[in-house]
Amino acid sequence: MMEWLLAGLGLVILLLAGDALVKGAVNLALRVGIPALIVSLTIVAFGTSAPELLIAISAVSEGKPGLALGNVVGSNTANILLVLGIPALLAVMHTSQCNTRKSYIFMIVATLLFIGLAFTGTFTAVSGLILLGALALVLADAFRDAGAHRKAGAAAALLADPEEEVEGADPDMPWWKIGVFLGLGLIGLPLGADILVENASIIARDFGVSDTVIGLTLVALGTSLPELATTVMAALRRQADVALGNVIGSNMFNLLAIIGIASLVGPIPVDPEFLRFDLWVMLGASLLLVPFVFLARDITRIWGIFLTALYLGYVVIILI
Repeated sequence: MMEWLLAGLGLVILLLAGDALVKGAVNLALRVGIPALIVSLTIVAFGTSAPELLIAISAVSEGKPGLALGNVVGSNTANILLVLGIPALLAVMHTSQCNTRKSYIFMIVATLLFIGLAFTGTFTAVSGLILLGALALVLADAFRDAGAHRKAGAAAALLADPEEEVEGADPDMPWWKIGVFLGLGLIGLPLGADILVENASIIARDFGVSDTVIGLTLVALGTSLPELATTVMAALRRQADVALGNVIGSNMFNLLAIIGIASLVGPIPVDPEFLRFDLWVMLGASLLLVPFVFLARDITRIWGIFLTALYLGYVVIILI
């Protein structure tokens, strides 16, 4: 029981520290004169995925690479099936009005690249550089699109173009408060990651399952909570573009940045079970977005039930 409590504590610390880091970094950037548009394209996107990144780095450095890989693959699957499925149960998401085709194509290409590199057997430093190079191309394209939108007088956000204010921005936040947020984030992230990884591994041993399975389920579900909260609020506010863009952007960053950086820390062997099952589930879940992206379909409650049921079925299969 103590391991479960400590793992939960580590997760809570991670989520709170990630939120604090985003708030501090966003407001520091705005106070020193970095445009809000650039902040939304970089700091917010990177900061909200900081928990997954720190878990991956901690897991690899502690010799538990399966947990790192499981977290990314499991998070991407959960982001589509659960993070879009549960909000759709609460309110219909009018994705038929969204234009996320370009970013979705980028996500599919990133997924195929990731799977291709996985079939080499190990994510090495070379694999990491390839993934980070792909991320650089995506960000460069996003900056170019953002510049075009800005000239046209439109607000642009990373990959989904939702018209919204930068998350966590407070023009009146004092310098001392910015420092506190940054300090809490920089201290809390590695602390929470270390506590969560260590106790998740103990839980895995106690239940006779691998670190990979714990990464695919417990850790992946926990680190998807921020995306779930964001998407639920977006659905209730009828901001389908924010919800869909949040999932697409998060998945792309998970594949390209998190494993890209973690593989520079140390090699990440790929469990054969990933090649047989989990990677294809992740790809299949990604392809389920085609009707909403290309065929102007809304994510209705029926779709919400279907997506959520698929995720629950997937978890049952990998736990059996």
